[in-house]
Amino acid sequence: MASDPKTISQSGLLSAEANQAAALAAYGGVLTVDLDAIIANWRKLEKTAVPAECSAVIKADAYGCGAAEVARALSKAGCKTFFVATIEEARKVRAAVPEPTIYVLGGYFQNTGEHYAKINCRPVIGDLNELAEWDVFCRRTGWTGGTAVHIDTGMNRLGLTLSEAQAIIPRINAGDHGITLVMSHLVSAEQLNSPVNAKQLAAFRGIASEFSGVPAALANSSGIFLGAPFQFDMVRPGAALYGVNPTPEADNPMQPVVDLKARIVQIRTIERGESVGYGGTWTARRPTKLAIIAVGYADGYFRAASSNDGTRGAEVIVAGKRCPVAGRVSMDLIAIDITDLPPNAARRGHMVTLLGEGITVDELAHHFGTIGYEVLTSLGHRYARLYKGGNVEEPLVKPAAAQTAEQPPSPPPIEQPAAPPPLPG
Repeated sequence: MASDPKTISQSGLLSAEANQAAALAAYGGVLTVDLDAIIANWRKLEKTAVPAECSAVIKADAYGCGAAEVARALSKAGCKTFFVATIEEARKVRAAVPEPTIYVLGGYFQNTGEHYAKINCRPVIGDLNELAEWDVFCRRTGWTGGTAVHIDTGMNRLGLTLSEAQAIIPRINAGDHGITLVMSHLVSAEQLNSPVNAKQLAAFRGIASEFSGVPAALANSSGIFLGAPFQFDMVRPGAALYGVNPTPEADNPMQPVVDLKARIVQIRTIERGESVGYGGTWTARRPTKLAIIAVGYADGYFRAASSNDGTRGAEVIVAGKRCPVAGRVSMDLIAIDITDLPPNAARRGHMVTLLGEGITVDELAHHFGTIGYEVLTSLGHRYARLYKGGNVEEPLVKPAAAQTAEQPPSPPPIEQPAAPPPLPG
């Protein structure tokens, strides 16, 4: 994000599409993130999980929504714990929020301990070698920042095996172990009747109960809706915060968060029988009016949303009406069939809606042949980004491509602790 973003008045930006187009003439698209909706989603998840703590997963730049902005908004709302994937992500979040606990899901590598200490964040350790290396760092420096332990209960991805986790129970019983969270990850939480859920729950409950005094976390977004037995001491919602449906077998309980608009760069008319786009896969069956909009797959609008003579593709909202994609989505442009709109309803420079106004992230994911997670994290860097809500007095428009490194706060003082018990031999 730009360090000195341009602020545009809400009346000038949001009063009409024409005003928005004039104010943002340098951009082909505008991505709006509703921070109030993210806060409302977090609070709904928090209420669903009471009395468990509700953390927030803000990895991958908060699923494409802006980690710094989302962290600030959720921290103000009361969120005390965040999860990211990498140390670099943690550094950006720490620069935005100095107080909350930050866990790094990617684990610990030798010689990276100073990075964790410098920004006061905690690794999520899922391997005995990692734990040994972390212990060496803590003993050498006196760092007492704490760590989470990830236990694999069926994902077969990251995490200690159940037998490895059992082997460190003496460490827990000895005290002064430095483990501040024990966690696992559900395989099929979005499938309410999956037998894997019960199997993982039983395995995690058994091992977590032996981590005496250590908070436990199992549920992701969908896992929260599996009920109280899955919620333990902390829940870790991610995609649901950003409007993705955590209960795909039922209506979406979350508020939409992202609105995506793109500019019409040309209006043109073609005759019946003419084709549109690369490969000529879509043919006009009548005299057809097209709007060409300045977004394509380079901006995260997947080529899979294309249409051809046998298959209808995605739709966009033009002047309040759904209009279909005509032909293949290309790198920078999409053609939209606007023949059925009233004359002059759409003009060059007007904005159309690709996401929002009833087009959900899950609907777009269906057309893309993927999931809402990938839709959000694929949104490109050529949009102007607008943030509203979250106690922001005026919406901030930021060119996403102009990102600058933010300086982390000074590291806290390192105190000398008693050495933890050694790992089992």
